[in-house]
Amino acid sequence: MPDHEKINYLEFPARDIEKTKTFFTAVFKWSFVDYGPEYSAFSNAGIDGGFFKSGQSISTETGSALVIFYSKNLEETQVKIKTAGGSIIKEIFSFPGGRRFHFSDPNGNEYAVWSDLSTPSMD
Repeated sequence: MPDHEKINYLEFPARDIEKTKTFFTAVFKWSFVDYGPEYSAFSNAGIDGGFFKSGQSISTETGSALVIFYSKNLEETQVKIKTAGGSIIKEIFSFPGGRRFHFSDPNGNEYAVWSDLSTPSMD
């Protein structure tokens, strides 16, 4: 049973749901279940959610919340994102306690990936 009054599910817009599924499966090993041609739910992401057919995208520039993934190896995750068709929109940078970069999925949705300072770097 879901936890009472806790975040339980996230939904994101997607111009192309098939590209979305291919991207997130390749990079993060998510699983998907389709509910018609305009919605696909995901699991194996730390929290469940879904993608709905839409011409819009999420971005911090338009005030959207930022979903941030954790990686033990930023450079490796960055390569996987590029290989799967994502775009790096902010290269790796340091902040107090770690490093991170921002990327967009094939739909233009913005996300970030961070790693703590104790993780190995390929610099």
